[in-house]
Amino acid sequence: MAVSPPVCNFGWKAPDFTLPGTDGRDWSLAQIAGPRGTLVMFLCNHCPYVQAVLDRILRDARDMQALGIGVAAISSNDVVAYPEDSFGYMCELAKRKGFTFPYLLDETQAVAKAYDAVCTPDFFGFNADLELQYRGRLDASGRTPGPVDARRELFEAMKQIAQTGQGPRDQVPSMGCSIKWKT
Repeated sequence: MAVSPPVCNFGWKAPDFTLPGTDGRDWSLAQIAGPRGTLVMFLCNHCPYVQAVLDRILRDARDMQALGIGVAAISSNDVVAYPEDSFGYMCELAKRKGFTFPYLLDETQAVAKAYDAVCTPDFFGFNADLELQYRGRLDASGRTPGPVDARRELFEAMKQIAQTGQGPRDQVPSMGCSIKWKT
């Protein structure tokens, strides 16, 4: 069932975290934060919405990192119910796709709860002061990729945040599979 997150709560401060990454390191928010902004994404391996746009996410992440924006992805799904989202499979996906950012496991789901993440993908774009400025979608894609020339809404918003510290006031919420909470 597809769900969408709430609209952006401008100025909301990013909750701190430290989580294990697929690269064998633990990563804190401070280590991920970029000098011009930070993107925290909630993704997972199995979600068809994520699979449909993963190559676009990777392209946009590289372009954001070149602008001084820190990027990280977090998987918070219940890996017992969804073994495709297990740490081993996360490591395999990150290596195969050449992730340029940390892919982190939120095994306790505490970080997803602290961020009030609701779906995969769910994007949280922060300015240099770690104040939320974007909670919209990647682009017009859904369960299938949107047009090749779809407007890069997330990238454009993060570029604006890097330049001005402010996100666009008009945002379309992301849509995806619900986070798979533990029972």
